[in-house]
Amino acid sequence: MHVQEWLETIPAIAVYVLVGVVIGLESLGIPLPGEIVLVSSALLASQHGDINPYVLGACATAGAIIGDSIGYAIGRRGGRPLLAWLGKKFPKHFSEANIGLAERSFQKWGMWAVFFGRFIALLRIFAGPLAGVLHMPYWKFLIANVFGGILWAGGTTAVIYSVGIVAEAWLKRFSWLGLVLAVLIGVASMLIIKNRAKKAAAEQAEAPEPAPVAVAD
Repeated sequence: MHVQEWLETIPAIAVYVLVGVVIGLESLGIPLPGEIVLVSSALLASQHGDINPYVLGACATAGAIIGDSIGYAIGRRGGRPLLAWLGKKFPKHFSEANIGLAERSFQKWGMWAVFFGRFIALLRIFAGPLAGVLHMPYWKFLIANVFGGILWAGGTTAVIYSVGIVAEAWLKRFSWLGLVLAVLIGVASMLIIKNRAKKAAAEQAEAPEPAPVAVAD
């Protein structure tokens, strides 16, 4: 069963809780499809009036911010042994290469890595724990975390909800053609964002590796 089809079978309050919990766990450092759940829920909200997009966006934002903050606390307490343990549990996501790429991003960009990392699946999982491991000052992390969470969760909800509304309106007027065009626009936008993120990650990977620098408290 497709994610959106399954979401249609549960109450609106359960959708809000599910979105917040899944995104929170993903932000905490557990590889989960937070973006897929959020996109499916926002699209469902555009088709069913019982799901409020504002409440949905607020739950997603809260999950992102709280999850990242918990991940930061765990990373600060667990240190590098935590990354080694995660590497054994989730070798695909927490491989040495991925950890090295994320660490170089943090050393080069600092707060911006936390902020923009929210839009990149790999850094979205790493941001909280890695910022804690590197002892980034919490006030800096919190600022980037809050603004990144609001823009990613709120922005994703708003864009997908709007695309869904437009698709439904066009579907009524132009049958399947309106739906196809709306979906193509949404997919093209996501591909452009992901392509730019991959190019940025590739450029960072090709750049000379900087000497390890501890982040001061």
